[in-house]
Amino acid sequence: MTLETAATRSGERDGRHAGRRPGRRGRADHGAWFLVLPALIPILVLSVGPLLYGIALSFTDSQAGRTEPTEWIGTLNFQDLAHDSLFWESFRIGLLWAVGVTAPQFLLALGLALLLNQNLRFRWLARALAIVPWAMPEVVVGIMWRLVYHPDAGVLNETIRDFGLGEGRDWLTGPATALSAVIVVGIWAGMPQTTVTLLAGLQNTPHELHEAAALDGAGAWRRFRTVTWPAIRPVALAVTALNFIWNFNSFALVYVLTNGGPGGRTRLPMLFAYEEAFRYGQFGYAAAMGCVMVAVVSVFFAFFLVGRIKGGDGR
Repeated sequence: MTLETAATRSGERDGRHAGRRPGRRGRADHGAWFLVLPALIPILVLSVGPLLYGIALSFTDSQAGRTEPTEWIGTLNFQDLAHDSLFWESFRIGLLWAVGVTAPQFLLALGLALLLNQNLRFRWLARALAIVPWAMPEVVVGIMWRLVYHPDAGVLNETIRDFGLGEGRDWLTGPATALSAVIVVGIWAGMPQTTVTLLAGLQNTPHELHEAAALDGAGAWRRFRTVTWPAIRPVALAVTALNFIWNFNSFALVYVLTNGGPGGRTRLPMLFAYEEAFRYGQFGYAAAMGCVMVAVVSVFFAFFLVGRIKGGDGR
């Protein structure tokens, strides 16, 4: 076989293989989509579908018990919403609630995660107890804390009386204390998830870096600032953003504790939309509220992503 003939046959084989590769890649892509479909279909049916339906509903005059057909009214619901002072007051309360829960929750969870990351005795027991609130449904948490805050037989007021600090107060029904009392419950209920996430980030930090910093004479605060925080910063930013979104959209916990009272002092935007839809039957108007909340959360999430990309954490 001459060298020219071998080169010709090799070229023919390469051409045949090159012609087959796109087909194989196409079959591989189809196989990948086939594997993804079982997870994708529930998301489309239970999340994307209702979201699109809610957006469409916000441009209609849909109401409960209405005999006339629903009509398309354009942006009229949003125009009414722009002048609804009660909704914007609930929006302000929602922001206070989200920030008031997310910020202390992160700081306390970070301190607890740093403590649980130490080589302490019975550390396994402390870690197990730390996630107990996470295992409890929000309805159960709300009922339990209503008993704690009970004005007559609650643990909190009984403790205040035993220590001679006063007669206690109506924590959940007092206008001055209702929102603060609910925020405390939100911090307690959500702290385990943040703690576990931060603890996972701490455990992925190389011990060699801490040892090297200690050998250089760095104290505890300097080691945290130069070694620990840079290592867990992406995790901390992600969990803070998710907690803010989750808290802003919170419903069940506040609904069980106060049902938005007293006098709307704890009426979060989600509670306001729920009342408009299922108490007053204004489905189109409530859907418009939901669209505004989705837009606000989307803008916040977009700023978060841009900040991560600019900060070099976009990987």
